[in-house]
Amino acid sequence: MTSEAPPAKPVILAVDDDPQVLRAIRHDLRGAYADRYRILGASSATEALAVLDALDDRGHDPALFLVDQRMPDMTGVEFLLEAVGRFPDARRVLLTAYAETDAAITAINRVRLDYYLMKPWDPPAERLYPVLDDLLTDWLAAYRPAYRGIRVIGPAVSARTHAVRDFLTRNGQPFRFLDAETDQDARPLLARHGSAELPLVAFPDGDVIAAPETAWLAEKLGLATTASRPHYDTVIIGAGPAGLAAGVYAASEGLTTLLLDSDSPGGQAGTSSLIENYLGFPAGLSGRDLARRAVSQASRFGAELLHPVDAVGLRAAGHVRIVTLADGTEIGAETVLISTGVSYNHLDAPGAERFEGEGLYYGAATTESSSCVSHHVFVIGGANSAGQAAIHFARYAARVTVLVRGASLEAGMSQYLVDEIRRTPAIDVRLNTRVLAFHGDRRLERITLVDDGTGERTEEAARFVFTFIGARPHTGWLRDTVDCDEHGFVLTGPDLARPGRPRSSWPLNREPHLLETSLPGVFAAGDVRAQSIKRVASGVGEGAMAVALIHRYRAAT
Repeated sequence: MTSEAPPAKPVILAVDDDPQVLRAIRHDLRGAYADRYRILGASSATEALAVLDALDDRGHDPALFLVDQRMPDMTGVEFLLEAVGRFPDARRVLLTAYAETDAAITAINRVRLDYYLMKPWDPPAERLYPVLDDLLTDWLAAYRPAYRGIRVIGPAVSARTHAVRDFLTRNGQPFRFLDAETDQDARPLLARHGSAELPLVAFPDGDVIAAPETAWLAEKLGLATTASRPHYDTVIIGAGPAGLAAGVYAASEGLTTLLLDSDSPGGQAGTSSLIENYLGFPAGLSGRDLARRAVSQASRFGAELLHPVDAVGLRAAGHVRIVTLADGTEIGAETVLISTGVSYNHLDAPGAERFEGEGLYYGAATTESSSCVSHHVFVIGGANSAGQAAIHFARYAARVTVLVRGASLEAGMSQYLVDEIRRTPAIDVRLNTRVLAFHGDRRLERITLVDDGTGERTEEAARFVFTFIGARPHTGWLRDTVDCDEHGFVLTGPDLARPGRPRSSWPLNREPHLLETSLPGVFAAGDVRAQSIKRVASGVGEGAMAVALIHRYRAAT
């Protein structure tokens, strides 16, 4: 293999018309970031625009703009408007000597400002570096420099290819997809591995594997799948919002903590393209970014995360709870938290099973976004996840149609999403509408729809359908270990004593804790729990609450 020259350092650009302030900020930036970033400064917006021209010509990537609001030739907001038009992925920080609420609101709305920083920022270790570290970490997570990285070669529409691309995407692993049928760059690899089953995954070290299983990809990517010890204070099964929050709080409070997930951290929320109503993020953030931040936070406190790892059994052995993994490994724990979340219900319509992963997708499947360019996309569902997906795909598709079984969007969707859908010309909504069947040859080509109001049936061309209906809990592996309701959701606390349930199902003299299951020392939180509120913030809250109850349980045993 031939080696390539390392890419140029990304750029941090500071702009301030006060020479003393500009010297101070460049000094502080160099002290913390010069080893990884090129630090540039400009004493006016005009000079800064010339710097942007030079960066553009030379192919340099700005990572962050740190700009003073009050400059004589152009305000900071005006400069950022120009800058983000050229470099939309760069992070944006506005500097000001005193609180300017109007400027902050304008910046948030017009340029999606990331942070509003007051001067002076002394000491920088407390007031500057933590802010910039967070923003630069976010930028790096999405940064795609020119490099010879992982390549995936396969048919553009294929369930196996989709599974590989989706796994890499959900784990934040950059890769380049090459269409085996149309991309000339794929031909050399296909010629060398012509008889291999697709997709091919080629790694920078020269390894090429045909149709890899998830476990092989995980090992190759260096994902941890083996626990470092046989026993933990708490094992958390499921690393969605509830499980990740519990991992952060448990580890930060001194509990030896193990998180397990059968796929990738983030759960169902991790597939959301943009969560705009989560507290503390006025510009919104993606589900993947939220999960990445939480994983980093939990790891910093000492929590272990294993994925993809399947839990297949849970039992009690005296005061110890034993979790069994799919490979036969058994892990002991004093307490267990079940936060395995839910999946969207599979559609019960002719052709649905046949075209899964080949035109029909459950969840956002944002890895398919680029494939949807200039196509007509159908989104099935009337809740927030469907609304977020419709808005996301409207950025790529020629047209997005939302199919809602009910009589209104407002019945199941937050108003801010309803308003945004109605403001987006590329999105249309069809109420009282269901999909009756899926049709096609090698891939999905058409769908049959029915209007339940009129009974009229229509057949329409469709290459991409994304469905967000229902909630199916991941509890089949629990069997008879803990009590569940008739839909499979885990019963906890007061719900264990609901009418018709014998009191003998709870083995102790005390009442179960609020989130405790029918097996003492085993708790449940988030979407998998019966009667839970299906919201990201609610899951985070329940995860934090579960840790407090785990402490209470441990203190009494």
